[in-house]
Amino acid sequence: MSIFEMVANASLPVKIVIAILMSFSVLSWGIIIFKWGTVKRASRYADRFLDVFWSGKSMDQIYSESKKYSGAPTAKIFQSGYLELQRLLEKDKARGHADSIQNLERAVGRAGRSETMRLERSLTFLATCGSTAPFIGLFGTVWGIMDAFESIGIQGGASLSTVAPGIAEALFATAIGLVAAIPAVMGYNYYNHKVRGLRIQMENFGGDFLNIVKRNFLTA
Repeated sequence: MSIFEMVANASLPVKIVIAILMSFSVLSWGIIIFKWGTVKRASRYADRFLDVFWSGKSMDQIYSESKKYSGAPTAKIFQSGYLELQRLLEKDKARGHADSIQNLERAVGRAGRSETMRLERSLTFLATCGSTAPFIGLFGTVWGIMDAFESIGIQGGASLSTVAPGIAEALFATAIGLVAAIPAVMGYNYYNHKVRGLRIQMENFGGDFLNIVKRNFLTA
């Protein structure tokens, strides 16, 4: 039998399992492809923005150029910190107030958490798919084998022609489960590693930015 014939002749629960797993696989590949562009752009733009930040230009110039790197998490952190700093300076609360430093730290931290959440979005689905798809496929396999044994009991014989189709349908569910799970697990591990690196970069940049601002604009 062809794959299409196996799916067409499978029992309703097995068909439902296969449909769920195929949906998981399509969504996983969609996330993997989408995340590839997002993470690659974030890494490339972050490096370019850091070159601008450490170029010795003024804060105003850096802020203007940071708008070119909208995909860079570090640029978003800088923009949030810069706007908070301007707000503090305009209200004449910056100099000589420790709470101004705390406000700036909160703004930078909030921007960092927001960017981390943006980068980690949809990774939970990949982890869930990778951990549950094999078990969903196994459920379809068990159900298919139960149907095969039931057919044997009804027909009163266990010839190869009686058992083989049902076993093949059952094992196909497990195969689909693995097809859905393996790319999801690999994608999750890869992007989790990349996001962890970007998160460390954001934390380091946030600390450097705060140190520069404290030395040049704020006093404790």
